[in-house]
Amino acid sequence: MRVFFNISSQKNGYFCGQTSLTMNHIQYIQNQLAQPAVAAKNIEATVQLLLEDCTIPFIARYRKDQTGNLDEITIEQIAKSHKQYGELVKRKESILKSIEEQGQLSPELKAKIENSFDAQELEDLYLPYKKKKKTRADVAREKGLEPLAKIIMAQNANDLDFIASKYINAQVPNEEEALQGARDIIAEWINENLYVRKNLRRLYQRKAFITTKVAKDKDSDENAQKFSQYFDWSEPISKAPSHRLLAMLRAEAEGFVKLSVALDEPSEAIDFIENNTIKNNHETVQQLKLAIKDSYKRLLDPAISNETLQEAKTRADLKAIDVFAQNLSQLLLAPPLGEKRILAIDPGYRSGCKVVCLDEKGDLLYNETIYPHQPQNETALAMKKIKSMVNAYQIEAISIGNGTASRETETFIKKIAFDRPLQVFVVSEAGASVYSASKIARDEFPNYDVTVRGSVSIGRRLSDPLAELVKIDPKSIGVGQYQHDVDQTRLKEELDTVVVRCVNSVGININTASKSLLSYVSGIGEKMAENIVQYRSENGPFQDRKELKKVPRLGDKAFQQAAAFIRIKDGKNPLDNSAVHPEAYSVVEKMAKDLSIPLSELIANKDKIARINPEQYTNATVGILAVKDILKELEKPGLDPRKAAKVFEFDPNVKTLDDLRTGMILPGIVNNITAFGCFVDIGLKESGLVHISQLKQGYVADVNEVVKLHQHVQVKVLEVDQARKRIQLSMVL
Repeated sequence: MRVFFNISSQKNGYFCGQTSLTMNHIQYIQNQLAQPAVAAKNIEATVQLLLEDCTIPFIARYRKDQTGNLDEITIEQIAKSHKQYGELVKRKESILKSIEEQGQLSPELKAKIENSFDAQELEDLYLPYKKKKKTRADVAREKGLEPLAKIIMAQNANDLDFIASKYINAQVPNEEEALQGARDIIAEWINENLYVRKNLRRLYQRKAFITTKVAKDKDSDENAQKFSQYFDWSEPISKAPSHRLLAMLRAEAEGFVKLSVALDEPSEAIDFIENNTIKNNHETVQQLKLAIKDSYKRLLDPAISNETLQEAKTRADLKAIDVFAQNLSQLLLAPPLGEKRILAIDPGYRSGCKVVCLDEKGDLLYNETIYPHQPQNETALAMKKIKSMVNAYQIEAISIGNGTASRETETFIKKIAFDRPLQVFVVSEAGASVYSASKIARDEFPNYDVTVRGSVSIGRRLSDPLAELVKIDPKSIGVGQYQHDVDQTRLKEELDTVVVRCVNSVGININTASKSLLSYVSGIGEKMAENIVQYRSENGPFQDRKELKKVPRLGDKAFQQAAAFIRIKDGKNPLDNSAVHPEAYSVVEKMAKDLSIPLSELIANKDKIARINPEQYTNATVGILAVKDILKELEKPGLDPRKAAKVFEFDPNVKTLDDLRTGMILPGIVNNITAFGCFVDIGLKESGLVHISQLKQGYVADVNEVVKLHQHVQVKVLEVDQARKRIQLSMVL
């Protein structure tokens, strides 16, 4: 089977040029998937849609019948695997061209390269032909010693000294020099042997140890103390968890430790090479053993140990990125308060508390600074101002940042006798300062300083965390694990994918969404988002989805991809405020007509919807899975998948580290998840760590199986380290 696709363009960076999808191609993708049972026809259909510039959210939501109901995660894996396959094919072409130009491409070697779909194996096949600096073997060849090396490798020569004497010349003064040169060539042959390298890799992966030793004169360095665990550390690299490996690598990068990867018993590697090289006890054995030891020590060990470390680093990166991605997803999908009038406070002592009042859309109405805390202690005046602002701007909720003076500010607010009940929330400030100094914030609030912008962000992330947090670089949100140490390109790709997934799973109000939020909508992008905002400001709110086509440069393809992920409240067509795609409007209209009711009466009418037989409404565009999705959406149109925000109360008696006692049971909120446990906010500046062993009774393989970000939990204080400001907690009460 061979299907050809012509590709004109691809916006998401996965594909370019002309691509052919062969059985090898499909099998490669299947082998890379977490679910290898995905049918070949579904992979083929998915790749076809991707090549047609369809986005992953669109494919997952509106092309289920073509893909066999594959979810977004699997489609993302298919897209990545397809990209990897293309890169592999390009690498093969480059390797074949290079070897052919050298005149060394035999039919056997060509077949091996063409039939290989392993990146490491390809590089091993290419190694003997790879351009490199002049080696000791190259020098020996120039001296004419390669025939002698072949004689030794054949292992059937007698009187080696006599044979070696024949190679003495102006460049080779004696027999020993001749034998040394021959051994250099043999060492390189062994190093380039595919079988040897493959098996040594496996040996290192199973038995290599990673070892760290404190660098000279660094054991007393104050900055090095956080890495003191690694001043004398050794463990099998295969068992080193991702967070520990990344910590060791960071300690090495900062110059506090020396790191190495080596076999505990190097003789095992040497024995393996000897057993697969030496055929008999001939006179050549001694020369071969010397060449093998040299090859291992000088060439193989440095290369394979480095590869082993890099492979472990890649796995650690993937684990850390996965943890970060899960955290980010949970953070972006945190419960929103909704369209409420909010008073937001960025707390502080000497510099005061920056207060802003926001309307239902998050627009800034008023700002002021109050000084309720030391050293000014203008508590009475501050209370009066807050109460006045609440009444003047009809405030419905209060949002307080969780940084410096947060608990004191919360206590201060709760002492105010408001005229009506108000919900008081403490929200994470992480990333607010980054946003406030960004171009996005300057464009939004050109006439206000960073303190006002930061307070606005604190308020908006209560009303709609997703809409506000998409404006901030995910790395600055504070829910990662060694995010600055991992592969930055891979991290950005994964986090961007998470943001796209979250934005499109919720849907956005096109008449209130910022440019930042719009840019993540399926099929839109940054430039198109700018055009939409410009059109909106010039023409007023969108009245229906079809009006999107009037936006400059927003053509039919972009409309197809984007339309169902945008919402228009109180528009001309009630379906425009649902996840029903415009291509299926005629199907819903036919349902209403068959039931003899207006379209508006069908929406959210469970009794009427229950009478509909999905199989009667399929067509060439809309399959049975799509119809079933439409019926679910009609029952609860535009339903936000996020839960509603809830007020959380910290223990009022715990305001500083000094208030903590071993054994105390406290309420807390999970505010970060790592591979080794989770951090819990108990109302202090310092979050406490619940180690993975303290999450619950018994073994825990994945922290995310036990807790989620923003989960309300009860924790017990195990230990308080005042000097290092660290708190050890347990959820095993």
